[in-house]
Amino acid sequence: MSLSPRRGRLGIIANPMAGRDVRRLAARASEVTHQAKRDMVARIVAGADAAGIGGIVVQAEPFRIATGAVESMQLGASLHVVGQDRVRYHNGPEDTVAAVEAMRELGVTALVVLGGDGTNRIVAQAWPDAALVPVSTGTNNVFPRLVEPTLAGAAAALVAAGRVPLHAHARRVKVIRVRPYEGEATLALVDAVLLRDDFRGNLLPVEPAKIDRILLTVASPAAVGMSPVGGLVAPVSAEEEGGLLVTCNRSSKDRRLLVPISPGLYREVRVAQAHRVAAAVTLLFEGPGVIALDGDRELKLAARQRARLHVERTGPRLIDVDAVLRRAAQDGLFG
Repeated sequence: MSLSPRRGRLGIIANPMAGRDVRRLAARASEVTHQAKRDMVARIVAGADAAGIGGIVVQAEPFRIATGAVESMQLGASLHVVGQDRVRYHNGPEDTVAAVEAMRELGVTALVVLGGDGTNRIVAQAWPDAALVPVSTGTNNVFPRLVEPTLAGAAAALVAAGRVPLHAHARRVKVIRVRPYEGEATLALVDAVLLRDDFRGNLLPVEPAKIDRILLTVASPAAVGMSPVGGLVAPVSAEEEGGLLVTCNRSSKDRRLLVPISPGLYREVRVAQAHRVAAAVTLLFEGPGVIALDGDRELKLAARQRARLHVERTGPRLIDVDAVLRRAAQDGLFG
């Protein structure tokens, strides 16, 4: 049984590399296997199909996570696969960007994203106002939600099909806009961290002694990564405006906090100050150093090079799964 008539298109992004990097191996977190992700994709598709989605769009990639999940499923929805004609896969951000762009061209109106903060950051860069349900499968998972994939698929499909209005059941999320004086502008969804004596591409957990400052959109004591560094001092929720700036490693008088910087891995972090930053107030991060964005060390600053950062609510539209399903129940959409 499903809702009819079928309409709308839902995209599913399943990052094959999410939850499999060395940070998990260096901590106490098991890998999220490709088979586990296939199972999750199958449940997302089942939920979306039951909710009456007209079309489901998945990405092709070497590990066949999404395509393998749906190949034996009997669906009422039509199935589209993007990326089949690609000659080469990078197993990196380029693949996600290409998939998102292809899905937009096919008329997808909502996404379910399997990954962590880093994967969702890539999606946000490629499609700034995307409507999405982020499902946690990454290493750092402040932005994604721990939600049953079946329900994630159903809720996203109800929105994609226009059966439940997006504007009433989704909100724009905060982002950190990062504008180097030299180079392209970029963004972070949760944290931008200035590290000293580090290097681009380093995948090991952050060494607390190298943290100079952290700008957070969400400072939560109930998170893993950089967010709890601020959350243990001055919590800031996703619903509140603005962010939190934390400075570290200034003197022997710094406050010493025991922080879960990776799954199962606590380290002492020395915090000098933490104070609220109003929306759109510009901060300067100055080199030498590397700026890590949602866990990925991407932006190198030479000595005296600067980047401007500020927090604003111009990110993707986060679909509220509970609210969507409650609305569907109130409207009698499932019979």
